Amino acid sequence: MILKQADILSQELKQRIQKVRVFIVDIDGVLTDGRLIFGNYGDELKFFDVQDGLGMVLLKSSGMKTVMLTSRKSKINQKRAKELGVDKLYQEAGDKLKVYEKILKRFKVAADQTCYVGDDLIDLPVLSRVGFAAAVDNAVPEVKQRSHYVSSRAGGRGAVREIADLVLKAQDKWESATERYKS
Repeated sequence: MILKQADILSQELKQRIQKVRVFIVDIDGVLTDGRLIFGNYGDELKFFDVQDGLGMVLLKSSGMKTVMLTSRKSKINQKRAKELGVDKLYQEAGDKLKVYEKILKRFKVAADQTCYVGDDLIDLPVLSRVGFAAAVDNAVPEVKQRSHYVSSRAGGRGAVREIADLVLKAQDKWESATERYKS
């Protein structure tokens, strides 16, 4: 018998995850590896992981609302959000907690129905309020300590996919979300 990730969760963690209706991710350091590359002509480059992207798509296809929340502004973020079909992209969110309160109202959910994936100090206020707080493996120690779950993978290297899969499996939505990919 193969043990699924969701089978080895504590009962408390599984209950937290089962309530999640809105999946919110930071971008730089979570959906990307955190590096910002600037070219000679002012162009900006970021590295996104395709597995993370499919994780976001799988969540959305299962009925989950998906949100990208970042303190920076970038056309690349807009392009990636559009490609993934996320429900909302918030950029230039210097006060992420203020934006988080807007997310609760927009999607008409309680705090315990939200998940947030972060990596740095700016994420702490939101991580302290969500029902399921997750950190990527390369997050700063304070973020890891505040989180209910720390991924085994780094930001921009499949961490979001790992957490998305965890949510789908804990909510018993994995089979239906992945059915179209099976032959």
